Amino acid sequence: MREHVIQEEIQPDGAGFLPGLAIDCVIFGFHDNQLKILLLAYRNTDLFALPGGFIREKEDVNDAAKRTLAQRTGLHDIYLEQFYTFGNFARYDPVPLQMIMAGKDLPPDDDHWLLRRFVTVGYYALVDFTKAVPNPDLLADDCSWYDLNYLPTLMLDHQTIVQKALETLRADLDRKLIGFNLLPETFTMNDLQSLYETILGEPLHRSSFQRRMLGLDILERLEKQYSGGAHKAPYLYRFKSESEG
Repeated sequence: MREHVIQEEIQPDGAGFLPGLAIDCVIFGFHDNQLKILLLAYRNTDLFALPGGFIREKEDVNDAAKRTLAQRTGLHDIYLEQFYTFGNFARYDPVPLQMIMAGKDLPPDDDHWLLRRFVTVGYYALVDFTKAVPNPDLLADDCSWYDLNYLPTLMLDHQTIVQKALETLRADLDRKLIGFNLLPETFTMNDLQSLYETILGEPLHRSSFQRRMLGLDILERLEKQYSGGAHKAPYLYRFKSESEG
């Protein structure tokens, strides 16, 4: 089914898809205090790109984004946020896609629909990268996680898209944290702070962080836990359900 969809996308006329509109997904992966991003690689061209896709004529844009996320990661029911639309004329450049298709022995005609100008809708997701199964599309040679601090040069304006997604993720973190489902059911305040520090890319003052998180009224502190005689273990917390908030 996946290859059938991609085969449809690379047909010259783009029949069945909305012309001029695309989706790019910035898929952040978090685990064990590491933050990564999922990229497609095109080895015959040395090009790298964000996972993306197109919208069918009778498909909701959000559903197309979910479909793209599932195809690239094997994950379903993942929180996905639409964050920006990228439509500057300067982002239009058919050369990279010409190179990619030629590298796959699919050199396109000059009027191929994929070589026309596209406006792209940006989505971001934050997942546990150990649970994903990266899967390239038909045009890519590889789909892998890359350290956010050491990304290769990305094609077109994809570096700008990543930066905008990261800024949005950091600004949204307090409100969206529960939806990302990155922590176990119960966790310590230190676990939560480590997640924040990894995503924000900076250390946080312990007392100030704890006050701020408790002030959000999204956490429930569980009964005091003890281990090893008189040695006190840290408090455990869990997220309040929506009905409790």
